[in-house]
Parts: sequence; structure tokens; C-alpha cells
Amino acid sequence: MNKAGFGATLLYKINASATARMRGRLVLNGTTEIRGSLGEISATHVSLATAIWLQTMVPLTAGDTVELQGYFRVADGYFAADHTSFWGCKVG
Repeated sequence: MNKAGFGATLLYKINASATARMRGRLVLNGTTEIRGSLGEISATHVSLATAIWLQTMVPLTAGDTVELQGYFRVADGYFAADHTSFWGCKVG
């Protein structure tokens, strides 16, 4: 079993309302939220300025996958695609 570090950034882009509440998380094998990776901005959002930064470490075995999931509650919005990032690296 190897450890890996992962991180991501999500940048908010307004749709119709700044009352959107942006959330993001990293998920192992499509179903399990990786501990320490959930983040939310609950204050009023500013288009192209409000961002979430996520980072955590997780043990992996051969065949495991990690994905970034982002979503909105209260009102909808967009993630600025050209300013969203997802990275990972093996540790040890």
C-alpha cells in the first residue's frame, strides 16, 4: 500500500445569484469521501475570486482511483474550467 497526496482548487463563476454555496471533495473509487478533503464556502461568493483549496493524503492500492467532485447548494453556479486544478503525487 502506497500513500499519495492529492489537492485541488475550484474557482467560482456566477450564474444568476451570488447566494450559491460552493462545495468540493475528493472521492476514492467513486464512492468514498476521502477524510479531510471536504470543503465549503458558506459566505457570499464573488465571481472569479471565491475559491476552495483542498488537500489531503490517502493510502492507495493498485487500481484505486481518486476524483474531484464539486457541486453547489442553495443556488447554482459554475466552476471556472480554466482555473480549476487537480493534482496528485506519490509519497514515500
